Amino acid sequence: MEKTLIIFKPDCVQKKLVGTVLDRFERAGFTIVACKMMRLTPALLAEHYAHIADKPYYPPLVEFMLSSPVVVMALQAEDAVARVRAMLGPTDSRKAEKGTIRGDFGTDGRVNILHASDSPDNGLAEIARFFKPEEVLA
Repeated sequence: MEKTLIIFKPDCVQKKLVGTVLDRFERAGFTIVACKMMRLTPALLAEHYAHIADKPYYPPLVEFMLSSPVVVMALQAEDAVARVRAMLGPTDSRKAEKGTIRGDFGTDGRVNILHASDSPDNGLAEIARFFKPEEVLA
């Protein structure tokens, strides 16, 4: 079993799509092993997005991610990372097919409903970044 982190971004929360999107994961057989709503901090975002901190799109991304609370969740399933990413579609929602989460609900490359881990190792690292060990229930 593999674990992955997803973040329901501000647009997902503001559009009241958390339940709708979560339902897709549950119907696909994922198990929720951790979940909470939180306000992100600049320090947490700097750590989470350290690999893109030098990119010109980093400051607007941070501003967007600080614009409202988010829901962070750890999901577990066989091949969880690849399966979640397939369900999401490409990062740029304008290129995502209808039927994918971003294709159905996203706006562009930043306002794209969810963040998802890009590898099993990053999934574990990201879960540890957002959750204490005792908050992950499987």
